[in-house]
Amino acid sequence: MTTTPKKNLMLFSGRAHPELAEQVSKHLDITITPQSAYSFANGEIFVRFEESVRGSDAFVLQSHSAPINDQIMEHLVMVDALKRASAKRITVVMPFWGYARQDKKHRGREPISARLIADMFLVAGADRIMTVDLHTAQIQGFFDGPVDHLFALPVLAEYIKRTYADRELAVVSPDSGRVRLAERWAETLGGTPLAFIHKTRDPRKPNEAVANRVVGDIDGRTCVVIDDMIDTGGTVAKAVEALLAQGARDVIVAATHGVLSGPATERLSTCGAREVVFTDTLPIPDEKRFPAMTVLSIAPLLAQAIHQVFDDGSVTSLFDGNA
Repeated sequence: MTTTPKKNLMLFSGRAHPELAEQVSKHLDITITPQSAYSFANGEIFVRFEESVRGSDAFVLQSHSAPINDQIMEHLVMVDALKRASAKRITVVMPFWGYARQDKKHRGREPISARLIADMFLVAGADRIMTVDLHTAQIQGFFDGPVDHLFALPVLAEYIKRTYADRELAVVSPDSGRVRLAERWAETLGGTPLAFIHKTRDPRKPNEAVANRVVGDIDGRTCVVIDDMIDTGGTVAKAVEALLAQGARDVIVAATHGVLSGPATERLSTCGAREVVFTDTLPIPDEKRFPAMTVLSIAPLLAQAIHQVFDDGSVTSLFDGNA
């Protein structure tokens, strides 16, 4: 008996961010595979797919938003269900990698939780991972398999370039660790000057940082503060205040992941920034938005990457070879 091999792309979505999954499915011109998903009274999660997934190239999309542990567990359960239903290849699409900030030990007897997340998905049955703007690029090495690390820089930078074409810009890194990314931003925006904010952080006090001083020439310029994620907003709010105090004309904040915990919305809306720009890798509900916030869609980038992976193409080509 002989058969002609054929490939079958199937898209699956968790309950964390269904709007993003719908947008991705429209760009791919496919439908999201129907499923039954619910939580028992004690919080246990159940998932069952309503169609056969045997032999499929499965892409399982879930944003690790709050409550983050529930979303990660649901993601793992979905992967396990696909493995046991004989999916041929399972790609975990996590636009935001949960626990990515815990990527190293600052002091003794601490976990490296970003590695734990990778290990759990490997054991659950994932063949590859697709993610956007990791906290640190070396997290890719935590997963024993292919990792497609996508960059939101083209999406964010194109918007900034188009909206503020008449301004003299300066790219500002919120700390010394983001200078390499700031260099890529400056190159994309046409060779703008660079600056960074020298800050200190106590590892014993999470979500707290002190912006000490600005290093670089920003006088009279519109500063673009870049970061991978904004959680409580304290660091970036202090950065905006420091830039304005030292002569910046305006400040724009551009970040990939809008975690926006606790007082973040209030801090960002009152810090003096002209505009705060995010992508929708994480859901941002209406109550966390304010007039100066802009949310750009990451769905076209995810859809292009999924298509390249399915078609055995080049994901690197999406970033002009600079991936």
